[in-house]
Amino acid sequence: MTQETFTFQAEVGKLLDIVAHSLYSHKEIFLRELISNASDACDKLRYAALTDEKLAEASGGDFAIALKLDSKKKTLTVSDNGIGMSRDELNDLLGTIARSGTQAFAEQISKNNADKDKKDKDTSALIGQFGVGFYSSFMVADKVEVLTRKAGDEKAWLWESDGRGSYTIADAERETSGTDIIVHIKKADKEYLEPMRITNIVKTYSDHVGVPVTLAKEEGELETLNTASALWGRDKKDITPEQYTEFYHHVAHAFDEPWLTLHNRVEGVMSYTNLLYVPTAQPFNLFNPERKNHVKLYVNRVFITDDCEELLPSYLRFVQGVIDSEDLSLNISREMMQHDPKLAKIRTGLVKRILGELKKKAEKSADEYANFWGNFGAVLKEGLYEDFESREKLLEICRFRSTESDELISLAQYVERMKDGQEAIYFITGEDQAQVARSPQLEGFKSKGIEVLLLTDPIDDFWIQSVGSFMDKTFKSATRAGSDLDSMGEDKKDEDAKDDAKTDDAGVDALVARLKVALGETVKDVRASSRLTSSAVCLVSDEGDMDMHMERILKQHKQMSGDTAPTPRILEINPKHGLILKLSESAKASTEANPAIDDAAHLLLDQARILEGEAPADPLEFARRVSQMMERGLSL
Repeated sequence: MTQETFTFQAEVGKLLDIVAHSLYSHKEIFLRELISNASDACDKLRYAALTDEKLAEASGGDFAIALKLDSKKKTLTVSDNGIGMSRDELNDLLGTIARSGTQAFAEQISKNNADKDKKDKDTSALIGQFGVGFYSSFMVADKVEVLTRKAGDEKAWLWESDGRGSYTIADAERETSGTDIIVHIKKADKEYLEPMRITNIVKTYSDHVGVPVTLAKEEGELETLNTASALWGRDKKDITPEQYTEFYHHVAHAFDEPWLTLHNRVEGVMSYTNLLYVPTAQPFNLFNPERKNHVKLYVNRVFITDDCEELLPSYLRFVQGVIDSEDLSLNISREMMQHDPKLAKIRTGLVKRILGELKKKAEKSADEYANFWGNFGAVLKEGLYEDFESREKLLEICRFRSTESDELISLAQYVERMKDGQEAIYFITGEDQAQVARSPQLEGFKSKGIEVLLLTDPIDDFWIQSVGSFMDKTFKSATRAGSDLDSMGEDKKDEDAKDDAKTDDAGVDALVARLKVALGETVKDVRASSRLTSSAVCLVSDEGDMDMHMERILKQHKQMSGDTAPTPRILEINPKHGLILKLSESAKASTEANPAIDDAAHLLLDQARILEGEAPADPLEFARRVSQMMERGLSL
């Protein structure tokens, strides 16, 4: 027999050690994971056999998952007659964990384990989120063997490891396709060799599995431990909350509790059953660039695929569960799916159902919905940019932070409390909520009590441009020129404003002219501002120009060349600010060239750039000008 030895990737070995030695609060979960994997293997072979008759004979009979206990050898064996694995698949799948992000995962678990108070809870949650599955068996095992034969292959293989850094793969024999996982139980975990314990675990966690799970008794009889019927096919009144939760754990390979469960039967021109879940916690791959959904498609309870892009839009990729239809063909292919009008009808119905249920939750349980929005709001807003047909329904369930409220608000709430004379929904985009809320461009809005939405998700810059309006109110950036504050509301500080320093219009006009000359083409214009109340300057985009934050995002994602000159902006100055008043006096007093005012012009522009989160155009010149200005000030 030929045997080869391999070494786990460094991060995989580290992760295995963490899994095996963490104080896991529910060790019995390992059996649920092994049974779930076996069930998936049977589903995959059932589907593959639809298009390859030879594979139909590979399983050797009806699909089943068999459990066998051997008290003498101290082993628990989980056997299936599913799709099996080839040698390369053994090496690839069992030698690597979560190929994208494994190192970060291991580091995160180690970080959590450093906090003993959080060790049990956080480690188990992370393990569940990353779908470790098979590797959870090392929590109770000294050694694990995997005997497997790929459907359609003649050869079988034996994978073996103690989880301590290496594994072996050797030639083996197996009569049918499928996999045997032989778990050599640790002495401290001998409870998993007791038939009653195994029976309880299966009935608790795997009763819903659609493949019979049997336990071999000493007298050779087989006892079926589960009902072996698809949970989604049962009547809702016959399903307990615990069963719904365990099916979620099974189908999503997750450990959190489902926040929302949608189980219903649709009949008519297109008939189907859906059992869908919205998680409580973010799946680890939520922001994977592939943006795949995670809903499994069945036809007459026969698994078809778990990679059907046409079943749900990518902005609902956090939804987990199954769809089962009687009206789709069992022989449907991926190419046919792209053009199947029946699948399109299912998709339309599912989107309408999910968004409708989310709207009900948002209206009835605002606090719960706020948690949901914190996890999935950024993803859901992708639909505003991509799904024109559902845009209005999405806008109704979107929630936002604003300058007037610490609580999430809806767009309808914003419109309801708009000020007299206000015709637009004002917003500002950025990367950090606290920083954006302090933007000098918002000062005038705050002084008049005009609410501004704080948009800090990257997708906000894209959808806000495509949506245009809500309830006939146009979306308008607070960072653009032309935001007319004079006709809206009353200044909260009108009484105080009377005592403010009076504006020297002539001096301000003179200063504006001098600033334009000094700054030249680095700015599009220089204007006195009506939006500033406490800051000296700010930058705004002209009507029709690209938003400043959008331009930064495009450059960060290399959609614009880093060498491309930034779009010139409008520099607004506060005519009532002490610094501007001083500079106005100097500009008005003399028309001759003044290096101090020229330096001040560039410093004001750099100050405005810094307030926008940008660096000064020329750091060396910025430092020189600051030094000179300080020197002049000290000499006074």
